[in-house]
Parts: sequence; C-alpha cells; structure tokens
Amino acid sequence: MLSNKVKQTIVGLFNEADVRVNGERPWDIRLHNPAFYASVLSGGSMALGESYMDKWWDCTALDEFFHKILSADLDEKVIDYKAFLLKILKTKAINSQGRKMSFRSGQRHYDIGNELYEQMLDGRMIYSCAYWGPGVETLDEAQEAKLSLIARKLGLRGGMDVLDIGCGWGGTAEYLARAHGARVEGITVSGEQARLAERTCEGLPVKISVKDYRDIGKDEKFDRVVSVGMFEHVGPKNYRTYMKVAHNALKDGGLFLLQTIGNTMKSSTIDPWLEKHIFPNAKIPSEGQIIDAAEGLFIMEDWHNFGPDYDKTLMAWHDRFAEGWESISATRDEDGNLKYDERFRRRWEYYLLCCAGSFRARKNQLWQIVLSKKPSGSYRSIR
Repeated sequence: MLSNKVKQTIVGLFNEADVRVNGERPWDIRLHNPAFYASVLSGGSMALGESYMDKWWDCTALDEFFHKILSADLDEKVIDYKAFLLKILKTKAINSQGRKMSFRSGQRHYDIGNELYEQMLDGRMIYSCAYWGPGVETLDEAQEAKLSLIARKLGLRGGMDVLDIGCGWGGTAEYLARAHGARVEGITVSGEQARLAERTCEGLPVKISVKDYRDIGKDEKFDRVVSVGMFEHVGPKNYRTYMKVAHNALKDGGLFLLQTIGNTMKSSTIDPWLEKHIFPNAKIPSEGQIIDAAEGLFIMEDWHNFGPDYDKTLMAWHDRFAEGWESISATRDEDGNLKYDERFRRRWEYYLLCCAGSFRARKNQLWQIVLSKKPSGSYRSIR
C-alpha cells in the first residue's frame, strides 16, 4: 500500500511537468526498476542521477526531460533534506575551496584525461559557454566568436600584458597572443591542462603555470585580467579574496572580464549529484554575491547575460561526446586498463544533458561582466 502511494506521488509530480513514466514521447522515461520510486522520493536529485547511472531508467531526450521538470520546479519539491542540511553545515564550517582543495578539484575533473576533452570540445579545447551569434553554425565558430567578443570587450591591443586566471588547456591564451599580440600569463590548478596548454602556446609570448590564484605575486601587474569559467570553483568564502587578487594584479585604468555561470538566488550549495560526480566543491554565485565581492574595488562597466547559449554549447559537446564514444571508450591508462566504462558514459551523458536542460529552463544564467580599476574615460558596451 505504501509503495503504491509512493509510486503515485512520483508519477503525479512527473505529470505536473508533462513527463510520463513509460510514455512514448522522447522526454518520457522508461522504467526498468520499480525501486526507482522510493529511491527518488527519499533521495531527490542524487537518487535520480545515480539511478540513471545504474540503468534503472532511460530517456531518449534527457535534455528535454530536465527542461520540463526544472521548468515545473520539481527540483524544489523533492529534496533529500538530511543531506541538504548536512551540506549547509559543512559549507558554513569548512572552506571547501581552500588552496589544497582547489588542486584536488582540478585533479578530479580536469585531470581525468585529455583524450575525453579533445573529443568533446572544439579545436581550441575551450571548456566554457560559446557565443552563438548571427551566422554562427559550428562549435568552433561559436567559441572563436566568444574569444573575439572577449578581446573586443577588453579593448585588447598588441603588447598588452594579460593574466588569464583558470586558463584551461590554453585556448584563450593562444588566441589572445596569436590574434591580438598580447603577452599572456595563464594559471591553472590542473597539471594535465598545463602540459597541453604549454604545447598549444609553444612559440607564443605565453607563460603557463600550475598555480592557485591566491599565489599570484603581489608585484605582478597586468593591463588586462580575464577569467572564463573558473569563478564557479572559488566559493562564497573566497569571493572577496578573489576580487582583491584580481584588483591587485590589474594596473590602474585596466579592465577585468569575468565570465561565470550564475544563479538568480543566493545559495551555498549546488545540485548534490553534480557536486559528487562532476564538480566537487563547486558553487554558483548570485548577482548580489558578485556585486558585494567587487564593491569598493571595481567599477561595474558591463553585465551581459547569454545563458541560452550554454544550452546550445552543452548540446554540441554532447553530440561530439556521443559521436566519439567508440574512440573515447577504447582509451587505456598507463597500466593498460580501459579508462572509461559504460557507467562513465551514462554519468557524463547525464551531466551534459541535465545542464543543457537547466539552462533551457533558465534555472542557470551565463554572465560576462566587465569591471574597471580607476578608469580615466568612459566604457561602451560591446555585443
């Protein structure tokens, strides 16, 4: 009797989102294990994601499934409150994005293998939202459009010194140096990223370092500072410190461009499944948290939201991941063991498509923010 009531509860919630259990539409789910109902009702999004990894259910269009359930706010109606409260307490008591933890986070996500990211990303391996402007059709074109937009917003000129905080595999640094004649210093907490970035930028005025942003020298000064897709790893306890580091690194009259995923509401947690399986210790900032962190240090010159472009970017990454899975799954580690199994495939597929659905539902935003330090003139917004 109780199990039937649990089933009715979950089925009823899905119906609110126009999702049917064992329906025939692409966004309906096909259930393989009836334990799904009780698990999801008690475990919320963590149970939903892990049950997918365990093949308890399938869905032809996961992205649209998430678009529908998030648009209906089901994420706010089914929560593992015990886990949620424990996470809140941990967040308040511990700085999960301290120096040591930042390197561990890099190892757990960015060091899982360049082979995966080379297959999934564009030619420059830019692992952040692309800019799908008019006439842009491919992922490579969209990422180049984003890099061009950044350079134009920064008013980049040849010979300028640029600090790239969270430089990834070096694609942004390579572009700014090659296309605009900048001298770039890029920092990352990932050894795998740094090794590839050095090869990518070989022969260019680019220096790559494995370094936490808090270890940037106080005497190092730059004409421009750029940080794309890294602020999500900083954490609320460190937002002010991060802004102070960027402020100190920037020369008077300089510009700082920050690109980050954003929330419309202040929160100290992210989705528990994403934090456990994809981005350990990540936090998504709100508008207010960014403004508070920058207060008294910078002038806010421009705030550009193109969150819907992340939906399209994630779908492009998923398509490339799916098309290249045969090659990815054949990758072996140094001991000759296969690196990526079927469970990994389902985990990664779930990650890319649930995030696409989240941006489609406008639960998350994508902001490019331009900040200035003691400007001598006016700034005009660029799109």
